[in-house]
Amino acid sequence: MNGPLCKVIVRNTQAADFPAIIAMCREVYPHGMPWSEEQLASHLRVFPEGQFVAVEETSQVLAGMAASLIVFWDDYDMKTNWRDFTDHGMFTNHDPANGRTLYGAEVMVRPSMQGRGVGSKIYAARRKLVERLGLLRIRAGARLRGYHSYADRMGPEEYVLAVIRREISDPTLSFQLKHGFQVIGVVSGYLRHDPESLGNAAIIEWINAKVAKPEDYRDRDPRFMV
Repeated sequence: MNGPLCKVIVRNTQAADFPAIIAMCREVYPHGMPWSEEQLASHLRVFPEGQFVAVEETSQVLAGMAASLIVFWDDYDMKTNWRDFTDHGMFTNHDPANGRTLYGAEVMVRPSMQGRGVGSKIYAARRKLVERLGLLRIRAGARLRGYHSYADRMGPEEYVLAVIRREISDPTLSFQLKHGFQVIGVVSGYLRHDPESLGNAAIIEWINAKVAKPEDYRDRDPRFMV
């Protein structure tokens, strides 16, 4: 923990939140392009229920956000990159009629608020949404934020296995594993210009046990079940 637990309220995103989201994005990804107002507005048009912000209860300062859409997984390949999973960040491929997978396109927490329980509350809101909609699962690409420090001595899969075994810690993946996600694959080229992950990501999954059947666990790679 970086400090005491933060008292935040998680609610659905509103258009008035866009400037604060963009500013926070520049803090979290100083070397990347932030979300645009056009993209954020598209998210609200196609799937307002899937967009969340966490705001500090007293000050109403934005502490974090999450963006997601529903996809029909069979339309994609495990190696599909972030851009294609999100239709260039516009979410216009949102498919609630056929999809059973909530695709987590983004979760971010303001740097000054990290380690204070904000991310946990955002993930809880996502799980509640999946259960309420009767979806099968959440899947996402966990960018391997710490991989650049190990790339000269191990490959991405070896790195992920070391994180799963708790031999090393990754700022993103370790957190997600603690929240019940399992790794089902490792892909390259997910975020091609990310200097921290060098484009590598772990594909992660959380299954909604209330609706899952035994065959719904078949995609899990035994190499990562340690």
